[in-house]
Amino acid sequence: MHKILLLLAAIAIVACSTNNRQQNNANLLPYYNTADFKPQWLQSNNSNTLQQIHSIGYFNFTDQSGNSFSSKNVAGKIYVADFFFTSCPGICKKLTTNLLAVQKTFADDTSVLILSHSVTPDIDSVAVLKNYAINFNINNNKWHLLTGNKEAIYTLARQSYFADEDLGMKKNVNDFLHTENVLLIDKHGSIRGVYKGTSPLEITDLIADIKTLQQEQ
Repeated sequence: MHKILLLLAAIAIVACSTNNRQQNNANLLPYYNTADFKPQWLQSNNSNTLQQIHSIGYFNFTDQSGNSFSSKNVAGKIYVADFFFTSCPGICKKLTTNLLAVQKTFADDTSVLILSHSVTPDIDSVAVLKNYAINFNINNNKWHLLTGNKEAIYTLARQSYFADEDLGMKKNVNDFLHTENVLLIDKHGSIRGVYKGTSPLEITDLIADIKTLQQEQ
């Protein structure tokens, strides 16, 4: 009987510890506020705390359907962001193919979107992006291929998404932007995950993290 009581007490302690841990970690996914992508966990997501977190800046581009697409279109939504160009011979195609798994998983979920920004917008016109979308079976309502002013895209990429492989080097719009990173953005516009888009395993992690993010209050 003594052993049984000790066992029950141990179970109760573990259960209490688990419950406290869940309560103390309101956000199960970290935030990323700097270009080195050092994760930071918060104990709460109240408005005062969120104001101190890095968020994606305002943008307004054009998608493959010729429609204006801005920050207003992702307000209150979870979205995945990446950077590509349609003439890319290999890596971009693999990245796009992998992201089709995200499109398929959340096909009927209007709260989740995918944004792919062209880093050669002078070449990737609406017509070119539309053809690219057709070739990859991209759902135009779920996945938006964006083109627009090159300087605006590069500034947003580097300052908001920290999307560049060569950290610590000052660059301008004439320096080509290259990254395989795919970023997970929450409904407040904060970066909550960073993944290698060419890795199917990391895309699987991305899908799991989107589902986790959907559980946040």
